[in-house]
This record gives sequence, C-alpha cells and structure tokens, in this order.
Amino acid sequence: QVQLVESGGGLVQVGGSLRLSCVASGNIASSNTMGWYRQAPGKQRELVATMSTSGSTNYADSVKGRFTISRDNAKNTVYLQMNDLKPEDTAVYYCKYSRLFFNYWGQGTQVTVAS
Repeated sequence: QVQLVESGGGLVQVGGSLRLSCVASGNIASSNTMGWYRQAPGKQRELVATMSTSGSTNYADSVKGRFTISRDNAKNTVYLQMNDLKPEDTAVYYCKYSRLFFNYWGQGTQVTVAS
C-alpha cells in the first residue's frame, strides 16, 4: 500500500502562483512515476504532469511553459510549481503514484483561480 498526502492548494488571483506538494509513504518502490492530475466540476480527470524517478517528464499541452514538476526521491515527494495561473486551471488536483499495474491516488487539493 502507498499513501499520498497533498498540500499547497488554495485561492489565487489570475496570473498568480502556487506550489503543490505530495508526500508518498508506505511501500515505495525505487522506480516509480508520480504526478498530478486535475478534475474540474463536470469534467473528467485529466493529466497535468508526471515525473519518473529517473527524471522523465510528461506535461499536458495546456500547462507547458507555466507549470513545472519536480521531485525529491529521497523524500518520496513530488512538487508542482504553477505559474501564470488562469481561471481554467481551477480544479481539484490529485497526486498519483504508479508502479507497474499499481496506482494510488491522494485525496486531492482544491486550486481556485479567481479572475
């Protein structure tokens, strides 16, 4: 089992910045992928960004150039630096841990961008 705890969400004005953090605990594999997904009201959950332990990253086109994912493998922590936030970034952001066929999700943290 893997437990994920997110933090860092909140209310921010258009053009502002937020940094999300997600700490993983439990049975953490030395090789894994952690990342962020988001779900806006009435919409499906979508990929924001992921990063493997080796450093490979994947971003949604909508956040490229504005969001940066990073991780501290020693702390089993993944971060999402979000800059130049837009109203369409408003959503619940979920942390995900993946290893082979196993996927674990955090409880989510709300990000609201006010115009």
